Amino acid sequence: MDRRLLLAGGLVALVSAPAYARGLASYPAPVREAMVPVEGGRIYVRVNGDLAAPRAPLVLLHGGPGGTHEALMDALALADERAVILYDQLDSGRSDQPNDPANWRVARFVDEIEAVRRALGVTRWHVLGHSWGGTLALEYGARRPAALAGLTLASPLIATKSWIGDANLLVDALPAPIRAEIRRCETLKAPQPAACTNATDAFYAVYNSREPATDPARAYHRAVGGRGFNARLYQTMWGSSEFVSTGTLRSYNGEPLLAKLDGKRTLFICGQYDEARPTTIGAYAARVPGAEFAVIAGAAHHLFGDRPEETVATLRGWLARQDALA
Repeated sequence: MDRRLLLAGGLVALVSAPAYARGLASYPAPVREAMVPVEGGRIYVRVNGDLAAPRAPLVLLHGGPGGTHEALMDALALADERAVILYDQLDSGRSDQPNDPANWRVARFVDEIEAVRRALGVTRWHVLGHSWGGTLALEYGARRPAALAGLTLASPLIATKSWIGDANLLVDALPAPIRAEIRRCETLKAPQPAACTNATDAFYAVYNSREPATDPARAYHRAVGGRGFNARLYQTMWGSSEFVSTGTLRSYNGEPLLAKLDGKRTLFICGQYDEARPTTIGAYAARVPGAEFAVIAGAAHHLFGDRPEETVATLRGWLARQDALA
C-alpha cells in the first residue's frame, strides 16, 4: 500500500509492493537464547542482531492468547540494522507450560515484557504487538512510556466489544451458506463439529490468513516449534472462535489507554482484509494525535505470513523515522 492521505489524528498509508514476494528464504539461527524467569515459570526468548548496536532493538509480542513467536519470524529481516527479539509467552510455544489459569491475567503477561527487557539489559526499545500481542503492547506503552523508542500496534485487540462487532460485520459479508453455518455454530444446538470447523476455516481463509505457510515457516515449526498453540489458554481467555468471546477477555476495554500514548511514537498497522478491520484500526489511530496508520494491501490478519516483504518495508521506514527522533 503506497497511497498516502492525511486523516484527523495521523497519517494513513496504503502500502503495496510492485511484485508480490514471500519473505525470507530461510530463518537464521538466533545469536542468543534464554529462558527468562517470570511469575509462574520461565519464558523462551531468542535474539538476532546486536543488542549493543546504535539503533534501539525491536521486540515483537505474538498473538493468541496461546500463539507463538513463529508467526513473527519474518521480522528477522530487520536484524540487519538492529537487534530483533522474539519470545513465547508463558504457556505457549517453547516457554514453560504450567497451564495454571491463575497466570492467565493481562497484567501478568504485560509484566513478561519488562522481564525480557531487564534480562537482556535493554534501556529503550521498539515494541510491536500483534493481535492479542497488541493488547499487551498497548498496556505496556501506557504503563512504561520511558522504555519506548517506538510503539507499533499491529492488527490489535483494543476492545472486545469492538472486535466482536467487526467480526459480525465480516461474517455477514461471507456467502450465505457459510454465514448460516457460522450462526448455527454459535447456538446451543450447534451442528456437527466438522461443519463448524469448515465454516470457521472459511472465515479464517478470508480474514485471518490468506496465504499458506512458506517452506521456511514449515521447516522452523518442525525444528523448534515447541508445543505450539495452546488451545486451552485461548479458550479460557478468549473463547471458541475469533467471532465469539466467552472467556476472561470478554469485557476487556483498553480504549481509555489510547489517551496515554505518545502519538509521534505510535504506529497502527493492519491488513486490507484484516479481521481487525482497517476502518476500526484507523479510528483508533485517529484518537492518538500524531499517530501513523498503515494498511498492508492484500494481507489479512497474518501480516507477516500474507505480505511479509511489504510489512517489513513498512516497519523499516517507521523504525528509521523513530530513530531520527531519538
